[in-house]
Amino acid sequence: MDAKKADIVIDAREMEPPEPFVVTMDALDAMDPSHTLLLILTREPHPLYRTLQKQGYAYRTEITADYTIEILIWRKVP
Repeated sequence: MDAKKADIVIDAREMEPPEPFVVTMDALDAMDPSHTLLLILTREPHPLYRTLQKQGYAYRTEITADYTIEILIWRKVP
């Protein structure tokens, strides 16, 4: 994914759980509904996926050649 296209980028590769989850949810709470957030991790955050779905967010996950997980998150349009 192209980080330049995201409004907010969180590189959580050096964070330990649950910090990526907390930082991401805090950023989404403060984020303009028309913006996007790119989350970069070293493993898939399955608990985060469930929370995003419950709270009205959509996301797209890509795994890069070096196995980095990149998740683009945006607010679903009602």
